[in-house]
Amino acid sequence: MLLAVLIDLYSFVVVGAVVIAWMQVPPSHQVATVIRTLTEPLLAPIRSVLPTIGGLDFSPIVLLTGLQVVRSLLL
Repeated sequence: MLLAVLIDLYSFVVVGAVVIAWMQVPPSHQVATVIRTLTEPLLAPIRSVLPTIGGLDFSPIVLLTGLQVVRSLLL
């Protein structure tokens, strides 16, 4: 199913955003800009509701979990 494949691809992009954040890639880097542009529309609303705990941002985990729930409902 095409939508399931797109959800999987987007999940990889979200993981890429996490890796870029850990590696502290400069915001001006082209790859970081593209990934941030793709992920921020879904991560920002989650961040506004979910507080950071001990300086850790758990919004990617929530987003990845939500994507997998949607994917499993489709299949």
